[in-house]
Amino acid sequence: MTRQPLQANGYTIHFGDSKYSELNQVLIDHAYSKLFVLVDTHTNAYCSPIFLPELATHIPIELIEIEPGEAQKNIATCLEIWEILTELGADKKSLLIALGGGVLTDLGGFVAATYKRGIDFIAVPTTLLAMVDAAIGGKNGVDLGHLKNQIGVIAVPKMVLIDENYLDSLPQAEMRSGLAEMIKHGLIYDKAYWELFQDLSQLDSDYLAVLLERSIEIKNSIVIQDPTEKGLRKALNFGHTLGHAIESYFLENQTKTPLLHGEAVAVGMQLEAYLSVQKGLLDFGSYLEIKSTLQAIFNPIDFNENDIEAIEKLLIHDKKNEGGKVLFVLLTEIGKITFNQTVEKEWIRAAFLDYKT
Repeated sequence: MTRQPLQANGYTIHFGDSKYSELNQVLIDHAYSKLFVLVDTHTNAYCSPIFLPELATHIPIELIEIEPGEAQKNIATCLEIWEILTELGADKKSLLIALGGGVLTDLGGFVAATYKRGIDFIAVPTTLLAMVDAAIGGKNGVDLGHLKNQIGVIAVPKMVLIDENYLDSLPQAEMRSGLAEMIKHGLIYDKAYWELFQDLSQLDSDYLAVLLERSIEIKNSIVIQDPTEKGLRKALNFGHTLGHAIESYFLENQTKTPLLHGEAVAVGMQLEAYLSVQKGLLDFGSYLEIKSTLQAIFNPIDFNENDIEAIEKLLIHDKKNEGGKVLFVLLTEIGKITFNQTVEKEWIRAAFLDYKT
């Protein structure tokens, strides 16, 4: 399939047959001194054998491997990687390639953007979630304890390389996690795209490639219009105010099984769609359409009263908050949003109650 690259803010997103040729041309054009490939144990096993043979270069290559998972997305891991880079002689002309999911692309971009005040990096996302979200837009960072993405920078890569072959080894739960962000893109920006998720029974690799490319186009279009999140880019946070709080709570609570990012965001989108109705912004019929679509794709999550109370307390740490107020992105209709919205506390309880019914 021949697909045209997408121009982003200061870099290019490559999908097509020439993507590895484009990568190798970047290596030639910039005459890097050393090349570091950041992987975790999973991507090293399943993705490195695809990726490394595509590199046509005489530049010395070093693999840096970390353990997988959100628990690694912290400053302690950054310190380890910075020290390894230093020990291996990384200089200002070194290149870091992050080969992995959202944790690795977020972490790798942050490490590169801060090492020696910034070295070049390339994102090669290997999960659906990272392809449509984490690797697009230049946001890089780490968690602070169990609080999501509290430390970070906006720094763009030299390029992003999208290769769907990496998805072949991805578990179904990880694929569904990526679908959550794709569904979000339809809800906030493109009703016609949203409608493609009403029936996924015919989803195959070709159809997924079409959905994937459109999702990346939507996010890239939003970021180009508002790279530093002063306005429109806030739309991308739909489902994330409550979704991040839920994800953080399940991560920190040892009695809970941690949720994948998309699993938490799927709950957050349903809850925040309900809040949109409570605020008088969204009609109830659209909400029921959203609820039934999400519940058909994602397994239900159990919340008790203590869970809900703890999640509410975590909302104060959301990055969008201003002046001590929790601010939400809400829907005015499917495909359109409004941001900087406050809600009543009892509405949040009601949203959780409705989710459970």
